[in-house]
Amino acid sequence: QVQLAESGGGLVQPGGSLRLSCAASARVSGFIGIDWYRQGPGTQREWVDGISSRGRTNYADSVKDRFTISLDNDKNIVYLQMNSLQSEDTAVYYCQESGGTWGQGTQVTVSS
Repeated sequence: QVQLAESGGGLVQPGGSLRLSCAASARVSGFIGIDWYRQGPGTQREWVDGISSRGRTNYADSVKDRFTISLDNDKNIVYLQMNSLQSEDTAVYYCQESGGTWGQGTQVTVSS
């Protein structure tokens, strides 16, 4: 069973940037795709964006034009570049493989 490990979270000021990584234990090219989700304090987990193994991307309206998902097939890593971060982006961010395995999550806190 594939394992996923997120990293790159932390504390950032509003307007700042972070890049999250989702490292897979198997070749990402063998997946249907990888999605990022997030769960803020007291909220339900919500879908953020996703990328297919062929590189097709989709974004939630709330992050479109600020977040970019990308795939490094050689390293089996999916990246989430987050720019213009806002306090509403504060959440634990998770990656999920093809609707199956979840990572453990990485905390992103946007605060001054």
